Amino acid sequence: MVYLWCIIGYLIGSIPFGILVSKMMGLGNLRDIGSGNIGATNVLRTGSKKAAILTLAFDAGKGALVIALARLWEPESTVQLAAIFALLGHCFPVWLGFRGGKGVATFLGIVFALWWPLGLAACATWLVVAAIFRFSSLAGMLAAGFTPIWGIVLDYNAVVLSTFIMSILIYIRHAPNITRLRAGTEPKIGQK
Repeated sequence: MVYLWCIIGYLIGSIPFGILVSKMMGLGNLRDIGSGNIGATNVLRTGSKKAAILTLAFDAGKGALVIALARLWEPESTVQLAAIFALLGHCFPVWLGFRGGKGVATFLGIVFALWWPLGLAACATWLVVAAIFRFSSLAGMLAAGFTPIWGIVLDYNAVVLSTFIMSILIYIRHAPNITRLRAGTEPKIGQK
């Protein structure tokens, strides 16, 4: 059953809600806008806050859904493996030639579903960094990077390894953002 949940996690995670929401709202091809990314930050660059909020909610929701479904039948170790595959599905969806999103919203949905206090800590980290520096990418990376640390601080060590693996994936997906941040060319939140 472990392999089945890896497949289920991947398939649910690979649903490209940014593209679907943008098409349904007549915002054009998301791949031709801003960074070309399928996530909520790039959807916001279309000028539609509603579309960005919907994308954020659906991307987070699909991560949480994988956890909720897997927990109905499987032990926690399988649940966390399904979570990792959900994030892989979002970042590398087969439907889009393995060119997906950066994974932050899906990660936050996963973390909330794993243990809501940890989700609150991760979201608070994102909000504080975003409010201070105005870079969604930096906020996402630091929220992900601090999540395993929050797991230790909050004494929920069961998720430290899985959240560490997922945070590494998020940093890998943000490699171009890291380059732009260092060069001073990374767009700020709300900038088209």
